[in-house]
Amino acid sequence: MERFVIIGAGAAGITAAQTLRSFRPEDIITVISTDEKVHSRCMLHKYLGHERDAQGINFVKADFFEKNDIYHIACQTVTKIDTAAKTVHYGESYSTPYDKLLIATGSGFFIPPIPHFREAPNVFGFRDLSDALKIDEAFAKGKRVFIVGSGLVGLDAASALCQRGADITIAEMAPRVMPLQTDDYAASVYQKVFEDHGCKFLLGIGASDAVVDGEGNITEVILSTGEHVPCDFIIMAAGVRPRIQLALDSGIKAERAIEVDSRLRTSAPDVYAAGDCTGLSGVWPDAMAQGKAAAENMAGVDTVYEKPYPFKNTSNFFGVTMLSVGRLDLTEGAEILLHKTPKEYKKAIVKDGRLTGYLSMGDISNSGLYLHLIKNGVDVSGKLDKIFRLSFADFYGINQKNGEYVYTV
Repeated sequence: MERFVIIGAGAAGITAAQTLRSFRPEDIITVISTDEKVHSRCMLHKYLGHERDAQGINFVKADFFEKNDIYHIACQTVTKIDTAAKTVHYGESYSTPYDKLLIATGSGFFIPPIPHFREAPNVFGFRDLSDALKIDEAFAKGKRVFIVGSGLVGLDAASALCQRGADITIAEMAPRVMPLQTDDYAASVYQKVFEDHGCKFLLGIGASDAVVDGEGNITEVILSTGEHVPCDFIIMAAGVRPRIQLALDSGIKAERAIEVDSRLRTSAPDVYAAGDCTGLSGVWPDAMAQGKAAAENMAGVDTVYEKPYPFKNTSNFFGVTMLSVGRLDLTEGAEILLHKTPKEYKKAIVKDGRLTGYLSMGDISNSGLYLHLIKNGVDVSGKLDKIFRLSFADFYGINQKNGEYVYTV
């Protein structure tokens, strides 16, 4: 009987636990997590906006651990992995042995070296349920919120809090909101809808200093322009970093992320890693795919992890839906195609006959096709006249012998 230990209960960790149980029905599986409840990071804004409770953002059933006979050690942080003794240390003085170990610690928010920001107790991230709980507590004391960063995380937090009556200022170093996922037009649509709901944007402006009270809380953010913005608390949403400190402290090779091979093995024997901590992708489905592949290898099923899908994000703020796939910034030498109506906006970037970036705002149906075209580098050069009306039928036919769909172009 083998002992499997998983550090982290996010998309990668939970998928790995479920996969391991399917291959190893009799072995011991333990999941250690810092948070008490399993939760979807993508749904945190629903909790912060008081649309759902903690169970409402849980992506597994309440009896998941009991039903799958998985031991869940909640509210505990792993402090060290002794790879020689094959032991995981957590909490103040607890430990558990392992035969195979998976690190699925995810990623955490990053606080830049702005004076007072790293020390102030009223500066929060927005990555975990514990972060949302802290923000909720702070919001009960004051409703003036300063958000650093206007990416998906920042706008998720803003959309949740502004519906609760918050006074929100969002600072973004880039000249537009959601700079990685949008172009200028799509960004302007989202900026307007947030401004219509009371949010204020400071674009191309960063924080340079802060004013603190006697307890070290930041009461005013000083901008690079010299302007002072009063606030009750701050949400850092300007960037994330893979959580690698545990690996580094345990002698496991890591630099910007935990290094893994094609089987998701780390530099330590019988230690694997999956999810955001590997730096391979920051997308939820990719984390699940990594958790599954890692678990299969841990169970003795040789599995090569295929490269993740190209950069992909979907968002829906105040009823405005957007899909962004691939790279929208690689436009040099590319052909840019646009489709724009009062209700829809679509953009395709084609280089050397291949689709490299695709954006759709409004109707995002049929998005799987464009994801497939970008990932597989399918030649679309003969179909540019109908690039926004494509279907799989334009690229695949039916094999007359066995009835399977086959690539025809």
